[in-house]
Amino acid sequence: MTQKNFSIEFFPPKTPEGVEKLRATRAKLAELKPKYFSVTFGAGGSTQKGTLETILEIKREGHDAAPHLSCIGSSRESVRTILSEYKANGIKRLVALRGDLPSGYGASGEFRYANELVEFIRAETGDWFHIEVAAYPEMHPQAKSPQDDMQSFARKVRAGANAAITQYFYNADAYFRFVDEAHKIGIDVPVVAGIMPITNYSQLMRFSEMCGAEIPRWIRLKLASFGDDSESIKAFGLDVVTGLCERLLAGGVPGMHFYTLNQAAATTALWKRLNLSA
Repeated sequence: MTQKNFSIEFFPPKTPEGVEKLRATRAKLAELKPKYFSVTFGAGGSTQKGTLETILEIKREGHDAAPHLSCIGSSRESVRTILSEYKANGIKRLVALRGDLPSGYGASGEFRYANELVEFIRAETGDWFHIEVAAYPEMHPQAKSPQDDMQSFARKVRAGANAAITQYFYNADAYFRFVDEAHKIGIDVPVVAGIMPITNYSQLMRFSEMCGAEIPRWIRLKLASFGDDSESIKAFGLDVVTGLCERLLAGGVPGMHFYTLNQAAATTALWKRLNLSA
């Protein structure tokens, strides 16, 4: 049986308090022994320095670390500089994304799409980096059609991506269908499922509106019915996401990537319920 990879994602903290809080969160989550920790990269590189500092700290702690790299607002020179810095520090894994255009940016920079960024990374560094790209089982919100979105995904893989991490979703059928469609056009890299624990209803609705992830009606109505009862929301959320993960594991998912939002409790509870460290 192929080894499944379970990984954990953080965002770079913006305050000294945030740095301390993330250290404590990371210490708890490190006990789960994830394959690696990834760190996101703000719109237009707005948290680039924070990403680098957090990644290097994770590496010093003895864990594998994967920085996100976004091409929006980036120049070839700036990407070249950051790649050489990561390489010099022994970072072997990258998550290469197009990223979102931040407000106030008139142009997208020298790269328009993630496949161009992947191509550039390969041209500059050969096979040094294991490159992950994004996949959208429910379609990227800006794609013209599911077919168009699948072709975008294929371009990233053909440009040199080793694997993909999906946007979070709560419908396992969407994931399995996406993987089947990819196989039909000859794309067979591992597609790791992005998992978002449910702990806060209004926050989840806000995120999902921004990124186009669908919250099934039965889940939405149930969450809304709890009002401000955060314990019931968390308990129900844990049941729902555990069930989703169990179905994905039974269906042969190659791994899962947990979006923690820099919190430890929900991911730890899920991980233990699923017995992932066994």
